[in-house]
Amino acid sequence: MNSQSIVNNKFIVNFIKYKFLLIELTKRDIKVKYRRSVLGIFWSFLEPLLFMIVLTIVFSTIFKGNIANYPVYLLTGRLVYSFFAAGTQGSLLSIYKNAAIIKKIYVPKYMYGLSAVLSSLITFLLSFIVLFMVMIATHATFTWFILLAIVPLIILFFFTIGVGLILATLTVFFRDMEHLYAVFLTILMYGSAIMYPANIVPAKFQFLLTYNPFYAFVVLFRDCFLYGQWFDPFTIIFAILSTIAAMAIGVTVFYKFQDKFILYI
Repeated sequence: MNSQSIVNNKFIVNFIKYKFLLIELTKRDIKVKYRRSVLGIFWSFLEPLLFMIVLTIVFSTIFKGNIANYPVYLLTGRLVYSFFAAGTQGSLLSIYKNAAIIKKIYVPKYMYGLSAVLSSLITFLLSFIVLFMVMIATHATFTWFILLAIVPLIILFFFTIGVGLILATLTVFFRDMEHLYAVFLTILMYGSAIMYPANIVPAKFQFLLTYNPFYAFVVLFRDCFLYGQWFDPFTIIFAILSTIAAMAIGVTVFYKFQDKFILYI
């Protein structure tokens, strides 16, 4: 058995051994997120709905005729963004937030970031209820392509994990990452055609969308829920390759430096 197989087997054994902790950490993240909140988890439904209503009122007139069913167009992009932002931000602080546990007992450190992404995934899935309600209210067409949403969902899940591992590692050594990443997320939201049609971006800047991995996921989800059509080959392949790259870099960097975390937290 080669060294790679040994590493893989050790990873699987460790994952199974600590999966109960992953479940508990995920539950904790959800409880902490809505602690002292009167609405609790119902805020997961209300927040994207209010966001959609306000921006639809503001932008629907501006983009009238440019976007078919603007509420669904907007909400789809917003939900994808919310999941990615929440998952990566939770991973970013996962090591620092769990420093007390890390210093006392051994737990695979990636579990903390993974639990943050899983808790965000649960909220994301619950938010689809709001999306379906809006689709019904706006008389959107329900097609079997909605079932294909599982494909970009799985790819996005692993992409978020990969980016989260990179951020978690960087934040241990550079605390300013927390503030820098908040700025980056704002730029990402406004630069990913979530609230406006992509065709209004000047031709010379279209490459910013074409080679934006996050925007690829927005397009894939809109293909499923709004347009009811097959994925564009370039978009789905680009999303997959971006995910493979993010996971490869994230796992490599995280495992290379995780033994040094204890010295900086």
